[in-house]
Amino acid sequence: MGWAIHIHLLAAISWIGGSIFMFVLGVSMRDKDAQKAVYPHVGPIFGYFEVVALMCLLGTGVYMANDFGMIKLVFSGYHSPVIDALRTKLWYVLVILVVTVIHFTIALRTNNKERTPLQHMISRGSSMLIFILNLFVLHYAMVIRSIL
Repeated sequence: MGWAIHIHLLAAISWIGGSIFMFVLGVSMRDKDAQKAVYPHVGPIFGYFEVVALMCLLGTGVYMANDFGMIKLVFSGYHSPVIDALRTKLWYVLVILVVTVIHFTIALRTNNKERTPLQHMISRGSSMLIFILNLFVLHYAMVIRSIL
């Protein structure tokens, strides 16, 4: 498991750090012209980088859960502080995955194009939701690590 935790942590830093960066960028750039100049260039690079980070997180997470024998326990009726925290974390991860697919789909379809108000609202809302849920996932990762 030694190598997996390092890749998992690096990917988590990239995923959450990138989320924080894009959140700060979105909040701090009030000028619509500046946003239109920056996002078409930064967005695709960031998006593909984040997809790689997310795939690393999922792959190493499954590997480590399997290595610790937690996969079967997560899907059973077994309860313990670690398994319950892992279940909660995985529910948040599932929601993040769904919201990320929605966000990424809108971003790919509308890059360098004018978004409809609905697309804009869903895109911004999904970004905010991903940002907030990342903090919950991080919390449960720390809970699990402190127990182990």
